[in-house]
Amino acid sequence: MATFATASATRFAAAAGGAFHGLRWRCCPPAYQAAFLSARPRAVSLTPQRRFVAPSALYKADIQTKEEGLPETLDFRVFFLDGSGKKVSPWHDVPLHVGDGVFNFVVEIPKVSSAKMEVATDEPFTPIKQDTKKGKLRYYPYNINWNYGLLPQTWEDPSFANAEVEGAFGDNDPVDVVEIGERRAKIGDILKVKPLAALAMIDEGELDWKIVAISLDDPRASLVNDVDDVEKHFPGTLTAIRDWFRDYKIPDGKPANQFGLGNKAANKDCSFLT
Repeated sequence: MATFATASATRFAAAAGGAFHGLRWRCCPPAYQAAFLSARPRAVSLTPQRRFVAPSALYKADIQTKEEGLPETLDFRVFFLDGSGKKVSPWHDVPLHVGDGVFNFVVEIPKVSSAKMEVATDEPFTPIKQDTKKGKLRYYPYNINWNYGLLPQTWEDPSFANAEVEGAFGDNDPVDVVEIGERRAKIGDILKVKPLAALAMIDEGELDWKIVAISLDDPRASLVNDVDDVEKHFPGTLTAIRDWFRDYKIPDGKPANQFGLGNKAANKDCSFLT
C-alpha cells in the first residue's frame, strides 16, 4: 500500500510505496502560477490494482482544442476549450484520475514527429506551444517514436531531493508520459492510459520521471500491466525509450542524460487511484 499525500490549500505531495518508493510529485505549480488555476488538486495514492477498464480511451468531457497561429511558428498555440467555449488549462483543469488505475494523459508531441511541443506553464491557460531557445523553434534531432506528453495536475517538486535517485531534485514541470500504443495521437488529445513502468531520468542534475504507459484503446492494452508484460509484448521498447532520452541532446554537443535506479525501469506493480 502506498503512502497518502497531505493536502494544503494550493498543493500537495504524493510519495508512492513499493516499486515507486521515493517518487514524489506535487500537484499544482508554485504560487506565481496560481492565477491560472481553476481547480484544486486531490490527494493521490498508490495501491495494488490490475483491472482493465474503459472501452473508450479518448477523454470526452466537452473539452475541445483550438489552434491559433500557424504550426511551426513562434505564435502557434493549441488552446483547450470547455463546453461553453471558455478557455481552460490542460495542466490544471483536466482531471488526473479516471478511476481503476487509469489516468488522463495530455498529448504534447505525437509519435513520429520532432517539433518539441510543450505546455506553456508560464502563460495564461497553459496552451501547448513549440519550445524555443534563443528565439528559435526547437526540434529534436530525430523523431520521437512514441506519443509524449504529461499527466495533468502533477508537478515535479524542485524542493524535494529524492534520496533513492542520487538526491536529485524535481525539474519543476509536470510529470511526463511516454505512451507506447500503436496509434499516432494528435497534439492536444487527452487519452485514458494505465501506467506500466517508470524511468528515473536525470537531466543536468534534475530528476525528470518518464512514466511509461499505454492507451486503453490499444489492441494490446489488456495484455500489459507491468514491466515484465511490456518486455514480453513490446520487446526492446523500454531499452529504446531509455536510450532515446539518454542520447537526444548529444547531437547538440551536450552530455548524455543519466538514469537512476540502476539504469533500469522501475517495475509497475501498482496503479494510481483516487
